[in-house]
Amino acid sequence: MLRLVALILFCTVPLAAQTDSRPPASAVEISLSFAPVVKSTAPAVVNIYASRVVEERLSPFAGDPFFDQFFSGYGQTQPRMQNSLGSGVIVSGDGIVVSNYHVVGQATEIRVVLNDRREYAADLILGDEESDLAILRLQDAEGLPALDFRNSDEVEVGDLVLAIGNPFGVGQTVSSGIVSGLARSSVELGRGYFIQTDAAINPGNSGGALVDMKGRLVGINTAILTRSGGSNGIGFAIPANLVQTVVAQALAGNSRFARPWAGVQGQAVDAGLAAAMNLPRPDGVLLSDLHPDSPFAAAGLRPGDVVLSIAGEPTNTPQEMIFRLSALGIGGTALVTYLHEDGISTMDVALIAPPESPPRDPVTIAGAVALRGLTVARINPALAAEIALPTDASGVVVTHAQDVAAQVGLRPGDVLLSINGRSIAQPQDVADAATEQTRRWAIDVNRGGQLLRLRFRL
Repeated sequence: MLRLVALILFCTVPLAAQTDSRPPASAVEISLSFAPVVKSTAPAVVNIYASRVVEERLSPFAGDPFFDQFFSGYGQTQPRMQNSLGSGVIVSGDGIVVSNYHVVGQATEIRVVLNDRREYAADLILGDEESDLAILRLQDAEGLPALDFRNSDEVEVGDLVLAIGNPFGVGQTVSSGIVSGLARSSVELGRGYFIQTDAAINPGNSGGALVDMKGRLVGINTAILTRSGGSNGIGFAIPANLVQTVVAQALAGNSRFARPWAGVQGQAVDAGLAAAMNLPRPDGVLLSDLHPDSPFAAAGLRPGDVVLSIAGEPTNTPQEMIFRLSALGIGGTALVTYLHEDGISTMDVALIAPPESPPRDPVTIAGAVALRGLTVARINPALAAEIALPTDASGVVVTHAQDVAAQVGLRPGDVLLSINGRSIAQPQDVADAATEQTRRWAIDVNRGGQLLRLRFRL
């Protein structure tokens, strides 16, 4: 009983202090509000209505938990209109809007509605699925309210922020919170690098603004971790520094976001690695492999080196390392601090696009032959970066699989090893193998690091 009473007292004392019921003592206390920030930022946050036509396959097994996996590629198709609702942020008065790729990336029609109910048609001028960013240009727009970017590297845990968007389609809504974490990345979140906030973010907030108390854009809201489908106070935003670089490339005329290529593989240094390497604390990214053409290799880094920072900013995970490079953009150099066997060193590393060497030499299988609808190409660094293959990947990869190729189970990203016992070293080998006069086929592929054999009859 004493423990229970002590617990009640412990809980009620702070609660009484927090729920001060006295009237405001000054005009300053009366005026405490987020309203000034909201008034200056909300007009630059827009609602986005996107639609696209998708081909829906009519199969008697559609939705069946067992048979659907075997017959998903069969049956007639019919077009169906798919609609999505999200948010966006105006970052330039002439109508440049930032949103999420998953909101508008595949849309055939995009309508943008401003806070004052003006409507504009919009064109997608750059989309990047990996960062989940999309840049739109509003048609015939000028003099619009826009948000300024904040240097997201200056953001600290505990900073007050507001999340502005259109959750559940109820209209523009503002929620408040703090920055609750930095440099977030995980399997659930994909390949990104995020700012975490406890400001409520719900479906429809995607593409909305995360702003600080000066009304500057801290990040673009993109994801939540939830089991119920609603906000649990664990929301994520794409940092403004990366957003600003993507916008700059879109304004320069790029339709795809070009990232600097590292050409390395590595892992975060955890406590075990730190102890094995006699490091004072877990810090940095341990390089395990470098491509021969990697700019890091050209600068003198080798397997076993630990990258500590890029351009003065820490890199404690591979995702953070990719983010630092992406935020810098193509061109120039970045000062890299790394731990070598003889101590800490610094070196300028070139910020280059992944090279198109060797040439892709794409081949598409057509006509009355096996594997019709298959397109393959030789793997090079540029192609490997596009489809997220490992740095050391080589050989021939599937880039498109339609018609017969899709029906027999081939997928984009499959690295072809052999067809009916014939080794595949270049794209032309696939074209030659497809003309073989046989009904029995066996194709060996590497799919995401797993070796598979596809057997079928035609």
